[in-house]
Amino acid sequence: MKNAILIAALAALSAGSMFAANAKNGNAVYDKSCKQCHGADGTANPAIAKVMNVQIADLKSAEVQGLSDAALKDVVTNGKGKMKPVKTVTGADLDDVAAYIHTLKK
Repeated sequence: MKNAILIAALAALSAGSMFAANAKNGNAVYDKSCKQCHGADGTANPAIAKVMNVQIADLKSAEVQGLSDAALKDVVTNGKGKMKPVKTVTGADLDDVAAYIHTLKK
């Protein structure tokens, strides 16, 4: 019985379901991995958009804010359009970035 409880707890921990995402940590990860293109407040960096000839999503927009955490994590992990995957953001950091992005609501 003890082993079954331990195994269930470890499975939940590895799936990330035992702990809530940490938006404060997500802010630090965002600053390191996302801010250059998406700006400090989630508004696209116009200089980067111009140089790369792309439209960068406003992370405060209703469209982005309406995305689930899973959808946001999918964009970070797999990229979208001309946005490349951000391979340095994984695991709990990925959960935390999604939580942080949801704090950027207009």
